[in-house]
Amino acid sequence: MVSAPMKSSGKTTVSLGLLRYFSSQGRHIISFKKGPDYIDPMWHRLASGASSANLDPYLMGEKLCRKLFIERCIRENAALSLVEGNHGLHDGMAFDGSDSSAGLASQLDLPVLLVLDGRNANRGIASQVLGAQAMPPGVRIGGVILNKVKKVRQAEKQRRAIEEYCGVPVLGILPEDTAVALPERHLGLTTVHEQQDALSIIDNAARSIEAHCDVGAIERLFESASQMEIPHMEYSAARPPSGVRIGVFRDAAFCFYYPENIEALRECGAELVFIDAVGGDGLPDVHGVYLGGGFPESFFGELSANTALMRALQQRVEEGMPVYAECGGLIYLSRSAEYNGRRYPLVGIFPLDISFHERPVGHGYMELRSTLSTPWFSKGEHVRAHEFHYASAEAADTGMSCLFEVQRGHGITGVRDGMVYRNVFASFAHLHVSVTPGWAERFVGLGAAYRAGETVLAE
Repeated sequence: MVSAPMKSSGKTTVSLGLLRYFSSQGRHIISFKKGPDYIDPMWHRLASGASSANLDPYLMGEKLCRKLFIERCIRENAALSLVEGNHGLHDGMAFDGSDSSAGLASQLDLPVLLVLDGRNANRGIASQVLGAQAMPPGVRIGGVILNKVKKVRQAEKQRRAIEEYCGVPVLGILPEDTAVALPERHLGLTTVHEQQDALSIIDNAARSIEAHCDVGAIERLFESASQMEIPHMEYSAARPPSGVRIGVFRDAAFCFYYPENIEALRECGAELVFIDAVGGDGLPDVHGVYLGGGFPESFFGELSANTALMRALQQRVEEGMPVYAECGGLIYLSRSAEYNGRRYPLVGIFPLDISFHERPVGHGYMELRSTLSTPWFSKGEHVRAHEFHYASAEAADTGMSCLFEVQRGHGITGVRDGMVYRNVFASFAHLHVSVTPGWAERFVGLGAAYRAGETVLAE
């Protein structure tokens, strides 16, 4: 695991550099991101050319995280597996830290490569390592990388203090370098779709790692991980193609999808058809649509101008085609959105007018309870999810059409989330199929009913 005592210390830059370096050496390295983040895994995949998935102890629990980790390592036949932590090593929801990066590293017995921001520190930086070693849950700090160090003398004082007082080797000293700086938006990175020089940034990070780190010692850290007992795994036979085609909006505006959600739809027999809402020209012949999250506000001009696609989507919705929309997808299905002083007409499935704010409206984990029985969720069903949006729904009467009672989080109104119309479900909640395992089967089942002309419409 690559982690740090606090956020913005450089762990993503180090992770990308390591992924790029080892993949360039012919090592098949895959990666994971602790937490619900969509954007860092996009950068991971670009850096390594291999898969990157999420491990979220809060949403998934320890057993499921372990199962998903082992299954993906085996399925990918990975030589090396890197987990990037989130926030600080010991930051988490639970007071005992069980859902922190340290908790995950402890549960999987991962050696931790700790990245320290060395700009404004001297020998006292060793106290950060001592604290990481002492704070429960206990983890094995296998090495340290000093990041953004300004002077050789400063670096030597830091290295000597860490190695003498903490008993941990310093495996790299990275100088300040704007060529490896990752562009940020809100509380995270910009997506790779929006960053034209993303590959250049990653290559520069890899060159910096190779030049300033002991990559041989870092590779031995991977090898020092303890062997894991492989649990019994039951694999169900792949379902034959169902004839159901699910359209997935995948472009620069809509790019937040967990790979497991996509895989689950395929495993249920769906054929996936990818749709470009920004530059595409209409809706293909599909029996359902999956509208993920992203940053539609950056592309409102193009989305609003694509009236042919919006009209086709409106028509199919009225015919009963199922649509599942998350966050950015909910915004797209609204009546309009105002951004940077301009209002844009959108699809208009829901009578919502969207506004954007300088601070997040909803940010964090969600606890939801379904108050109605629908084809998507049964009455009383409890759902764990997460949200991160700067958008709010204005001048909307959502009380009658919202499915979820929000027990934690904000959702659409602060107390309700999950709008339903016909066979459309849209919310600010991001779901992971491993936590809501019936989601994909329900989706494909609705698509099959629509394909067969057996759709039951909700008003």
